Amino acid sequence: MRRLWMAAGWLGVAAIVYLSLAAPVIETGMEGGDKLGHLLAYGALMAWWSQLYVSKATRIRLGLAFIALGAAMELAQGLTPDRYPEWLDLAANGAGVLLGWLAAPPRLPRFYAKLAAAFPGRGR
Repeated sequence: MRRLWMAAGWLGVAAIVYLSLAAPVIETGMEGGDKLGHLLAYGALMAWWSQLYVSKATRIRLGLAFIALGAAMELAQGLTPDRYPEWLDLAANGAGVLLGWLAAPPRLPRFYAKLAAAFPGRGR
């Protein structure tokens, strides 16, 4: 189970990298609407990985790593022909990480722990 959960988490990281650097394909129809996507993506990423890593120190490292990923993606967008970096995107990424932290266990259920308990011997 742990390997599957981690693989899905890394798939989420890869999706963020791809979607950050690919030509934009989704128009929200509202000014700054992409900020909601940034908030949700980084929030989901932090909440997902927080299911595996419950210690405060590890979550701090995860949060800092995801904020660094967001910063790297914003800088990398300046090197692409179709994208450009925005400080507000970086702020939305960071706010998403914070929301993901706040939504992580113990505030939300430990979905991974419940899944691992349902399949004994496969949780590690």
